[in-house]
Amino acid sequence: MSAGIEPALEALEQALKAEREALLAHDVDALLASTDAKLAALRRAESLAPDAGAAERLGELRAFNQANGVLLARRRREVNWALRHLGRIESTSVYDAAGQPGARPQARCLGVG
Repeated sequence: MSAGIEPALEALEQALKAEREALLAHDVDALLASTDAKLAALRRAESLAPDAGAAERLGELRAFNQANGVLLARRRREVNWALRHLGRIESTSVYDAAGQPGARPQARCLGVG
C-alpha cells in the first residue's frame, strides 16, 4: 500500500470506530462529529490513487461502514417506534390517496401552546 493513502485509510478506520461507539452509546453529538470525520477522511482517501495493496483494506472498511449503516437503521427504527407510540407521528400508511408510495407521516403536536 502506498504511504500516501495509508494515513487517510487509518483516519477513516478511526472515524468508523468512533461512529460505531457513538451509535452504541446513543450519543448524538459524537455521532455527528464522527460523521464529519468520516466524510473528511473519505474525501482525503478519494483524492489519492489507491494501489493494488489497498483493495483488501478498502473492502474491510466498506464492510465496517455497512455494519454501521445496519446499526444506524436499527436506531432509526427504534426512534420512529418511540415517536409513534408517543403519538408524535401518525402510524398510518405512507401511501397517498392514489395508492402510491411516497406520502409522509403527519406529525402531531404533543402539547397545547
